[in-house]
Amino acid sequence: MRILSKNRKIFWEVFIMAKEVKLLAACGAGVNSSHQIKDAVEEEMKKRGHNVHVDAVMIKDVNEDMLNHYDAYLTIAKTDLAFQPKIPLIEAGPILYRIPAMAQPVYDKVEEVVKKVENE
Repeated sequence: MRILSKNRKIFWEVFIMAKEVKLLAACGAGVNSSHQIKDAVEEEMKKRGHNVHVDAVMIKDVNEDMLNHYDAYLTIAKTDLAFQPKIPLIEAGPILYRIPAMAQPVYDKVEEVVKKVENE
């Protein structure tokens, strides 16, 4: 493929981008922590060339049926769910500290799961 302009390059990057990977983040109110995780993960995965969408919800709303619609669950705190999730759980809380050395391993784990889903 020959790239003729920056705009065309962006078009082709979007056109050939892998399928969307859906992740779920949940916190107490579904407003602050989960949205910070959502924004950070979506931004980092975009930088790495992945098409990732994260939904942010209240932890009280998380149930087995809801998780069945996602590829992974980004946990913020240890939560005792009344069921065993069938999707990967990724401890994403360290992202909230905004320290790259703490966030990097989380992003790497997310990317590992994203790559598996993209290759299915």
